[in-house]
Amino acid sequence: MAETPQDWQTETKLVRGGMVRSPYGEISEALYLTQSFSYESAGAADRRFSGEEPGFIYQRFGNPTTQMFEDRLALLEGAEVCRATASGMAAVHVALMGLVRAGDHIVAGRALFGSCRWILSEWMPRFGVEVTYVDATDLSAWKNAVRPNTKAFLVESPANPLLEVTAIGAVAEIAHAAGAKLVVDNVFATPVFQKPLALGADIVVYSATKHIDGQGRVLGGAILGAEAVMTEAYKDILRHTGPALSPFNAWVLLKGLETLELRITRQAENAAKIANVIAAHSKAKAVLYPGRPDHPQAAIIANQMTGGGNVVAFDLGDRASAWRFLDALEIVDISNNLGDAKSMATHPCTTTHRSMPEAERLEIGLTEGWVRMSVGLESSIDLARDVSRALDAA
Repeated sequence: MAETPQDWQTETKLVRGGMVRSPYGEISEALYLTQSFSYESAGAADRRFSGEEPGFIYQRFGNPTTQMFEDRLALLEGAEVCRATASGMAAVHVALMGLVRAGDHIVAGRALFGSCRWILSEWMPRFGVEVTYVDATDLSAWKNAVRPNTKAFLVESPANPLLEVTAIGAVAEIAHAAGAKLVVDNVFATPVFQKPLALGADIVVYSATKHIDGQGRVLGGAILGAEAVMTEAYKDILRHTGPALSPFNAWVLLKGLETLELRITRQAENAAKIANVIAAHSKAKAVLYPGRPDHPQAAIIANQMTGGGNVVAFDLGDRASAWRFLDALEIVDISNNLGDAKSMATHPCTTTHRSMPEAERLEIGLTEGWVRMSVGLESSIDLARDVSRALDAA
C-alpha cells in the first residue's frame, strides 16, 4: 500500500505537509499576494461561486498560501480541516460564536487568558449567551454546571498563566453527554506535545503567533476539527465576518512550522532546567512546570502530554519582589508574549491578566507575586545565570 502524508513522522509533516508547487517547481512555498482571482468565463465564475467547481474566489474566503498552512497544520494535528484566522483571539472568538446563539450557555474553565475571559464575561452576554466558570480540574464541577441549553465547553490546558492542566478526555465525555462541543485552547502544549482531538475534543484553537511562528514576526490563529462541525459551525462565519489570515503571514507561519518540533523540544529542555534552578532558590515560594513531578496534575500530564512545553510560572511572594526580579534580568526580555525563540518574562497581574477583576484572579490563585516565563533557545547555562542573578535581587 502506498504511503500517505498521514503515515509520515512529525518532522516530515512539518516540512512537507500540505505543499502544492506551482508549474515553476519552487522549493520554498509560493507566496500568493492577491486579493481576488479571475475566471475563464462567466459560467466558470458561476460554477466556482456555487461550489460546483473547486477553486479560489477571494482572499477572504481562501488563498493558495493560506491553504498550504491550513493543510500542514491539520496534518500535524490529526484534524480533517483547519481554518486560519488573523490572530489567536480571532480563532477563539469564532470558535465560540460559531457554536452558540442567543439563549445558549457555555461552561468554561475559570483559568483563562485575560482576553478569553473578556469575550466570555463581557462580549457573550451582549448576545444573550450565558457563561458559567468552573474549576477545570474538578470533573463534578463540569457536570454540575451543565444546563439544558449548554452548547459549548471551553478549556485551556495547560492554562494561562499558572499552567493548570485539565483531563481533556474526561471533560469531553461530560460535554458530549450534555450534547455540547468541547473547545480546547492548546497553545501552551503546542500540537507537538498534546493532541486534544485524539483525546476527545471537538475543536482545537491556536494562537499561531506563539510557538508556530516562534520568532516574533507575525500574528495568526487557527481552528481545527472534523469536517462536519467545521462546515456547519464555521464556514459561513469565516466567509462573511472576515477574520482572514494574510497570505504573507500564512507564508511566514509555514516557515515556522518547518522548525517547530526542533524549537519546542529544545525550549522544553531549557524550561525544565530553568524550573529546577528557580525551585532551588530561596526566593521562590512556588514553581509550576508541567514537566516537574510536583505539578498538581502530574498524573494527568503523564497521560496526555508528551512534553512539558516552554512556560514556567513561579511565585516570588509580592509585586515588589516580582518587579525587582524582572528589572534585574539582563538576557531575558520583559514581554507579554510567549513561545518565542527569545526568553521572555512577564507579571501577569499587570499585563496579560490585567483586565481580570482581582477577585477572579484570586479564584485561580493568581496573586501579585507570580511571574510567567517563556523559555527560549538561548544557552540554558546563560539563562540559569541570568535568572539566578535576578532571583538574588528579588
